[in-house]
Amino acid sequence: MYQEIMEIPCVVERLLIEGAEDMRATAKSLRELDPAFIISVARGSSDHVATYFKYASELLLGIPVASIGPSIASIYKCEMALKGAACISISQSGKSPDILEMTRMATSMGVVSVAITNETTSPLANQSSHVLSLHAGTELSIAATKTFVTSAVSAIWLLAEWADDATLRRAIFDLPRSLEKALNMDWSSVKNALNKDNSLFCLGRGPSLAIAHEAALKFKETCQIHAESYSSAEVLHGPVSIVGSGFSVIAFAADDAAGNAIVEVADNLSKKEADVFITSEKLTRAHTLPVARTGHPLTDPIALITSFYVLVEQIASGMGKNPDAPRHLNKVTETV
Repeated sequence: MYQEIMEIPCVVERLLIEGAEDMRATAKSLRELDPAFIISVARGSSDHVATYFKYASELLLGIPVASIGPSIASIYKCEMALKGAACISISQSGKSPDILEMTRMATSMGVVSVAITNETTSPLANQSSHVLSLHAGTELSIAATKTFVTSAVSAIWLLAEWADDATLRRAIFDLPRSLEKALNMDWSSVKNALNKDNSLFCLGRGPSLAIAHEAALKFKETCQIHAESYSSAEVLHGPVSIVGSGFSVIAFAADDAAGNAIVEVADNLSKKEADVFITSEKLTRAHTLPVARTGHPLTDPIALITSFYVLVEQIASGMGKNPDAPRHLNKVTETV
């Protein structure tokens, strides 16, 4: 896992070089289609990428994105009204039967389908109209890191090309340098404060909510630490009741319109004696985590998760866990 985290800047650079032709062709197809809405099909870490894609699409293009439960097609055998839609399927392996079945249904209905995958000869790739390879190379650790990042880069790059957004495109092509910096952010204050016998919250809002989801998953799968992820807008609607002295919170704030709102919630939780860490310098009570800004609010979340991966691998290793092979898990989970 550590080695694959360290590879992230290099694999992102390779993706940007080797994936350019397919990316432009796919964006052109979607631009010509001009879909009324988009459906996303994914599970696990890939579904967190889909959440990131959803917010970015709605902010950048104004096109709504709905996450469709793959069991609608695989278990319930229900056909959906997808006329006028595009379909984005995200799967590192491209092998999960339920993801495949939902994509097959969409493609058979004439929907333009895009597979974002690390396996371009996979069943998912074969069922899709367009295939965007992650160019990440083999990922051996069960806990996905470099494939999560390259999936997220692919997702935002597709939208940047679709919108022909030069500013966002520039930030994307500068990501290898930004992510090198992100690998060197010191988040050890979280490691030192974390109560490993308790739960913690991971918070975000907008595109950074996807990062909170991914962080909570990584705490569970690599450290066996119970973590829950919430929008900072939702955590005060009930979950805050379990916050008290020593309760840990990590808040992921991008440099965007939601940043101040996340800071306000972080400071609110600090007043309740929680140990709160946030990727912002605008706070008054919580602890600041250093960040590598990327020059665009839509790419900031990618740098945040890269810094977090370094932290969570350190925590798992420090606890004597093997983050490469978490208990009860396989690299490829093939759900029906």
